[in-house]
Amino acid sequence: METNETTELVMLGTGNAAVTQCYNTCFALRHPNKTLLVDAGGGNGILIQLEKAGIPLTDIHAMFITHAHTDHILGAVWVVRVVAQLMQAGKYEGTFHVYGHDKAIQVLDWICRMTLPAKIVARLGNGIELHIVDNGMCFEAGSFTLQCFDIASTKEKQYGFSTILPDGKKLVCLGDEPYNELNHDYVMGADWLLCEAFCLYDDRERFKPYEKHHSTALDAGRLASKLDVKNLLLYHTEDKTLATRKERYTAEAQQEFTGCVYVPDDLEKIIL
Repeated sequence: METNETTELVMLGTGNAAVTQCYNTCFALRHPNKTLLVDAGGGNGILIQLEKAGIPLTDIHAMFITHAHTDHILGAVWVVRVVAQLMQAGKYEGTFHVYGHDKAIQVLDWICRMTLPAKIVARLGNGIELHIVDNGMCFEAGSFTLQCFDIASTKEKQYGFSTILPDGKKLVCLGDEPYNELNHDYVMGADWLLCEAFCLYDDRERFKPYEKHHSTALDAGRLASKLDVKNLLLYHTEDKTLATRKERYTAEAQQEFTGCVYVPDDLEKIIL
């Protein structure tokens, strides 16, 4: 990272729930001495992605979980497990904090207690702290100040968040469902908008995004333009068009949006 004011976004995964050619959508925000993990994908692949990205678990002391769908929360179970093992071995300093709404935290706690060894479970509340956050609440997570908001999901309770980066830029994560006008004030004027694009509008008949309560790259571009966003980052896509995804998704979003469009690959690092 270039200066003390630089924040790096590491896309650990970019795919939707059913992908096999890339990892499920999750990412890390990194600033010197600060790392926030946002979701963890659907399995122990999160450990592989973190290793490939050069992010040791000992650097992560905060994780935000958007919702309890399997492709976001099951990887969190593996993160909890390995962090607890590191604590047991005396290789992890400090406390590991996990933040999410009531259902996400309840599901994570239940899966951990039902599936992990007793000595790992013993770390819950004793070095690994699970925090329930409420709609509109501001809190510190990995030294980033987040304000979470209910995205008004049509399928599963889900929170996004807004944060002001150390250099004063505003970053908003919209989760993995379409924008709801209820969240206008959180999103308006964002320097960085992280937004799902299930597929191209041109491919809507093939992938049926609207039937699955998702949006397209064209929709995301229109949204970014409407809300005066400066940089648009698209994720949570299908994986059948990876060879052309970056070029075609960028071009489609730019039909509606004149700002910068980013369509990252897994493990791509972006200086914010």
